[in-house]
Amino acid sequence: MPSHAHLSEILDTVSTVLLTVECQQGVVGPDSALPELALAARQSGALSNVARLVAAAHESGVQVIHALAERRPDGRGANHNARLFRAAERLPVQQLSGTAAVRVAPPIEVAEEDLVVRRLHGLSPIQGTEVDALLRNLGCRTLLVTGVSANVAIPNAVFDAVNRGYTVVVPSDAIAGCPRVHPAMIRNTLALVATVATTDEVLGCLKRPRRAGRG
Repeated sequence: MPSHAHLSEILDTVSTVLLTVECQQGVVGPDSALPELALAARQSGALSNVARLVAAAHESGVQVIHALAERRPDGRGANHNARLFRAAERLPVQQLSGTAAVRVAPPIEVAEEDLVVRRLHGLSPIQGTEVDALLRNLGCRTLLVTGVSANVAIPNAVFDAVNRGYTVVVPSDAIAGCPRVHPAMIRNTLALVATVATTDEVLGCLKRPRRAGRG
């Protein structure tokens, strides 16, 4: 685990942004298209920890970006080039634009100053979306990555962010996957490119005076 001094240094509230990945009702909510993933996110405490981090970010003035995945009813522009995409097309709950499925799921609260980025294609919340440009305009240096799934979107986000020059922090108890997040994956993959911490460790660094407006 990182030292408090190191974590405090990289989690400067002025240059840190919190990214929540696919924490939407159709993915982690009670009526999820992926009930096993939703159950894992809730039973592991990951969803509650994301909500705690978002609340602390609001309190300390850290910018929050919610990255959501959705599709048009006609599927136009969506990927069809992998088994995952083809399987998603057959699910009983679809992540359709404008529906409840693509709203941020409780207990996470969305504040007026939060940014919401919606993508219609791909697996990453960063590649091919507005997120990178927003991060640069916000003066982001450190990206906190949370959400689901630890099997696909989270590693995509981490590698994309690192490749773009950001320092990445992953609260390991604020991500979830199905099957459950394996410690070996965190140790041998995410920890090689990101600082892995716990939610409580991150919260200890975010409890600082709220800064002036940004962006």
